[in-house]
Amino acid sequence: MSDTIFALSSAAGRAGVAVFRVSGAQAQESLSVLTRGKCIEPRKATLCRLIHPDTQKTLDHALVISFRAPASFTGEECVEYHCHGSPAVSQEMLAVLAAQPHHRVAQPGEFTRRAFEHGKMDLTEAEAVADLIHAETSLQKQQALMQMEGGLSSVYRDWSDRLKKALAYLEASIDFADEELPEGFLTPILVDLKDLKRDIVHHLDDNRRGERLRDGFSVVVLGVPNAGKSSLINCLTQRDMAIVSDISGTTRDVIEAHLDIAGYPVILSDTAGVRTGEGEIESEGIRRALQRGAHADLKILLFDGSKSLEDQKDIDALIDEQSLVVINKSDLELKLDLKGIHISTKTQESLSSLLEALKEKLDQIMGRGETVSLTRQRHRDSLCEASNSIDRALEAPQIDLIAEDIRLAMRALGKITGHVDVEDLLDIIFSDFCIGK
Repeated sequence: MSDTIFALSSAAGRAGVAVFRVSGAQAQESLSVLTRGKCIEPRKATLCRLIHPDTQKTLDHALVISFRAPASFTGEECVEYHCHGSPAVSQEMLAVLAAQPHHRVAQPGEFTRRAFEHGKMDLTEAEAVADLIHAETSLQKQQALMQMEGGLSSVYRDWSDRLKKALAYLEASIDFADEELPEGFLTPILVDLKDLKRDIVHHLDDNRRGERLRDGFSVVVLGVPNAGKSSLINCLTQRDMAIVSDISGTTRDVIEAHLDIAGYPVILSDTAGVRTGEGEIESEGIRRALQRGAHADLKILLFDGSKSLEDQKDIDALIDEQSLVVINKSDLELKLDLKGIHISTKTQESLSSLLEALKEKLDQIMGRGETVSLTRQRHRDSLCEASNSIDRALEAPQIDLIAEDIRLAMRALGKITGHVDVEDLLDIIFSDFCIGK
């Protein structure tokens, strides 16, 4: 925290603009060196000629924005340099900053970590910054913004306040044990604990939609050999990702493609054709296909419309609520009488209907609500811990034991937001960040 840190906060490489962020006690001093003491009004973009302190030659003409502590992203003295984005300027700018006293390159996530440590955000909001940086779809972005704006924090703060209020009453009863307590003193406290327990359970019972949206929905294509699985993958991705051949068993391993379907991040997997294995390698491919399908969020069961159902009974047996039945080869004479979406990967007929059906299935999984959802397993673990502590409090025979369990529940909630000692969590949480954040 005593060092002044700096980094290229925009993408590396050639660009129109390169943004350098500097944060720490010496940020204003290095600004004065680079601008020869020019007066920069805080929070106002100022065009400056940056001077190399050794050669006294022009380094670049840049827009400079100064942020005075604590009114900055990190809560420290901060400066942003918006320079021309050539590799030559970037390399020289980084070298000049590294040469300044007490300056060093920032570690991954260190800017956001300093913001957390200066009370500018809690851990859920800091994690949302990382999610927003990595968001690839509109729904991922929307979820990250809701969390970054305090959607989760406000829920957990409210729950902590309710626990704190109950604990205050219990502590008072312990401190004044010699005083006569009113009859039914514990009743409203226990009622509120039961209500809070119900709220936490409801929050946890979310079908893991937040985590699924953050990490991507697993959609697996299963079918008999030559049903057109690889052709379907190529059609949906609009590129030749999978090898297409009339020879059965061409696909032996799982091939993945990443898609954006109506804002949902989808990991689409092409698998080996399901049939009685013709050899050790093909049998292993079929085993992997079925295993991947068993753990998928959604299965596309692709049937060959030119074959009978008897020839595809292994796929027919996989139909369940997590599957979408698709019949391929509608451009040929159909022999299959089965309810589903009829498409042709050859003519690309009705692919839009398939995409719409996929969206509807994902809508059902997601539950499309406006409330913010859990996005990480650590949130879920801490909430389960808080819930268990409340259960013990409701069953505890003595007031001091109830108070201790409520204290443990508060600590579990505090782990999520960072309002307890969480030094052991920080390195893990912030290691996912890019250097400039």
